[in-house]
Amino acid sequence: MKKESILILTLITMGIAGCSKKTLTAQEQPKSNNPLTQDWNTPHQVPPFNTIKDEDYKPAILEGIAEQEIEIKAITDNKQAPTFENTIVALENSGKKLNKATTVFYNLTSANTNDKLQALSSDIAPLLSNHSDNINLNLELYKRVKTVYENREKANYSSIDAKLLDKVYKSFSRNGANLSDAQKETLKQINSKLSLLSIKYGNNLLTETNSFELKITDEKNLSGLPADLIAAAKETADEKNFNGWIFTLHNPSVMPFLQYADNRELRKTIFNAYQNRGNNNNEFDNNKIALEIINLRLEKAKLLGYTNYAAYVLENSMAKTPEKASELLTNLWTPAVAKAKAEAKDIADLMKKDKISGDVQPYDWRYYTEKIRLAKFNLNEQETKPYFSLENVRQGIFTVTKNLYGLQFKQNKNIPTYHPDVTAWEVTEANGKEVGVLYMDFYPRESKRGGAWMTSYRNQEMKDNQRVAPVISIVCNFTKPVGNTPALLTYDEVTTFFHEFGHALHGLLSNVKYESLAGTNVPRDFVELPSQVMENWATDSEVLKLYAKHYKTGEVIPDALIKKLETAGTFDQGFQTVEYLAASILDMDYHTITKPLTTSTVTFEKNAMDKLKLPSEIIPRYRSTYFSHIFSGGYAAGYYSYIWSGVLDTDAFDAFKSSGDVFNPAKAKLFRENVLEKGGTEEPMDLYKKFRGSEPKINALLKKRGLN
Repeated sequence: MKKESILILTLITMGIAGCSKKTLTAQEQPKSNNPLTQDWNTPHQVPPFNTIKDEDYKPAILEGIAEQEIEIKAITDNKQAPTFENTIVALENSGKKLNKATTVFYNLTSANTNDKLQALSSDIAPLLSNHSDNINLNLELYKRVKTVYENREKANYSSIDAKLLDKVYKSFSRNGANLSDAQKETLKQINSKLSLLSIKYGNNLLTETNSFELKITDEKNLSGLPADLIAAAKETADEKNFNGWIFTLHNPSVMPFLQYADNRELRKTIFNAYQNRGNNNNEFDNNKIALEIINLRLEKAKLLGYTNYAAYVLENSMAKTPEKASELLTNLWTPAVAKAKAEAKDIADLMKKDKISGDVQPYDWRYYTEKIRLAKFNLNEQETKPYFSLENVRQGIFTVTKNLYGLQFKQNKNIPTYHPDVTAWEVTEANGKEVGVLYMDFYPRESKRGGAWMTSYRNQEMKDNQRVAPVISIVCNFTKPVGNTPALLTYDEVTTFFHEFGHALHGLLSNVKYESLAGTNVPRDFVELPSQVMENWATDSEVLKLYAKHYKTGEVIPDALIKKLETAGTFDQGFQTVEYLAASILDMDYHTITKPLTTSTVTFEKNAMDKLKLPSEIIPRYRSTYFSHIFSGGYAAGYYSYIWSGVLDTDAFDAFKSSGDVFNPAKAKLFRENVLEKGGTEEPMDLYKKFRGSEPKINALLKKRGLN
């Protein structure tokens, strides 16, 4: 065991048991040489990725735990009467060193992991779970928080201070502070198990995604595939010393394969591999893990006094209750299914022309949809991709954010990054004032989990009356450059880029007093508003002309092609809405059970989808064994939030569009000041109404999806 670890374990014992005559203060802690625990002497004090080693994480986390234990003990040992400053603010400011280390660690286990980090995550998870419980279940600490809360009417708190106090107090009660000692021990065990199971689920999914390869040696089996996809598959094969082409389960490979491959049997092969991830009855199977997670969540919810886990989760959301969230999903289901059935009939008719007997299968949908898109709208995705080079789309996003908020972006190659693919950007106001730092990480690799997300390495807060600038990152899995051809994005990837950038703006433009209320620290069904509203600028005709330029000629996207995109705007929305709603309803079904599940997740999912009457041609966007959003990603009982925020975002963009100016400065100022800057300092609907003037209406969403 390293010397640092021995020292840290000793300090933890001293902090908890008080076995030392003199408890060291945080300031008296010996300084280690661990880069994660030192002050960061880097541009903008970003993480020193170039000096951090895998073996640094656990000692740094243990040291951070020890320091926060001392900070918490200082709060509970304070002989002065509990006040907002000596209890609530002191608690808010505790754990800074731990937060630095865990933030870097967990971001890299998602974006650039390896076997050591994955093993470490299983080691560290129970330590952090136990530490969190030691704070949340600390009776003396809770008594002080409760005293401040109960005396709040006598104090003249600002609205932000009052919000922080309310959040802290409710967090204690929601995390078991009122339980008996025996119940607290049970809760600790549940939390520890859940933390480990969540990590195991995610690691299994990454392994399953990386392990499958569709190897092709006969060139005729490439029929229908676009040249750039074939070239990418060839590069993958060359990297693996295989003489042929390799297609994978990463989205930039599997999705276009399903969309264009003429060979139906190969489409079936790769589709089945995709939909069976985590469901192969091997050491990476997620069935039992998902089942255990669901049952542990139910046990936790009941222990805390809730009927089910969804009721527990949604208490602090905009929806407030599972019934309210489910109501929106149900209202959209019927029109979405009707549209999807009409789309399925078109596919069946085309299959008959191709002399293919039998029903439409899920692996047929994307292939024939592409043919129908071409026939109906003369629109081929390969026709649009040359106008969407990654560099042009990125510049388009910069232009949009400059026009709306005056932001400037400048790449700084001296800022350390965690992988050669990652770029770092300094973000400033129009007058040059610092806003923050933004990392962008775009391409798939085996060390990165699938999907796209925004995260932070440092949240915004105020320190000594000065704004601490945030450090934000967006991570995606876009089509890679091939040879001398730049990365050319699909239309879906373009909107994904805008989406994640909207999240980034929420983090970057935050301007609040407390870190725990900053940026994206808002209810799950509000957090998608800033991201989804940005997608509307991605597809607006006026904006397209600003950034959609042919990567070879520089020609602006033609009006005729924009018209095709607009005409096809509601095309395939039945399928897309149904697959999303099916996953959202499956999520809600799992988390509204009131008795432990005894059936397998496969059986539960089938029964849920049969009850829903999900068309056989469509599967849920995420099935139980690879639904990482809800089993390892923080969206449990919250996947509905994308459509909930969809109501908000379409209504919000309509405020710009109906004004006649998509860059309306007055509207942009209102949105920035009342949504992007405010974080979680006020109730979400109050913030929205301050921007819009009224609650959102569903009409714009129905129109956008062609469901009205």
